[in-house]
Amino acid sequence: MDGSGGVMAQTFVPGPETARAFRDALGRFATGVTVVTCATADGPLGFTANSFASLSLDPPLVLWSPAKASRRYAPFVEADHFAIHVLGAEQGGMGAGFARDGTAFGAVPWGLNAEGVPVIEGALARFECARAALHDAGDHTIVVGQVLRASLREGEPLVFSSGRYGGFLPG
Repeated sequence: MDGSGGVMAQTFVPGPETARAFRDALGRFATGVTVVTCATADGPLGFTANSFASLSLDPPLVLWSPAKASRRYAPFVEADHFAIHVLGAEQGGMGAGFARDGTAFGAVPWGLNAEGVPVIEGALARFECARAALHDAGDHTIVVGQVLRASLREGEPLVFSSGRYGGFLPG
């Protein structure tokens, strides 16, 4: 018995030959889904990310981590201001849309905040941030934001696990 009801776990050393297994293991951790937005010279840009976390209440800090290999990486790490939108259970289409296309604002209600950052209406929560720090982290960069304004509404979160979107079932 291994503590999981009799199912034996696969154990491995992460590396190039076990990259898929490592990715699958990370996918076992369910996360929320966010869309991060920033302003660029070419217009508003969005990025679906599940690498969001709260960092500090005082001062109010949050973080997220874009992949360096992303075509959208540079505008986000260079942005002085950005907004992180926590998606509700009914907003899976928005998450998928921004995962495919950073300019997927067409059917999404949005406006600009005081800093000129695109802000999406109707998110479960929104954090409007000023970039506070950047930290190198392997194939990602940790972007720390000082929260200037936050908003929230009632609702259930959109959840991502094992490569799929889903909902949260309150117990």
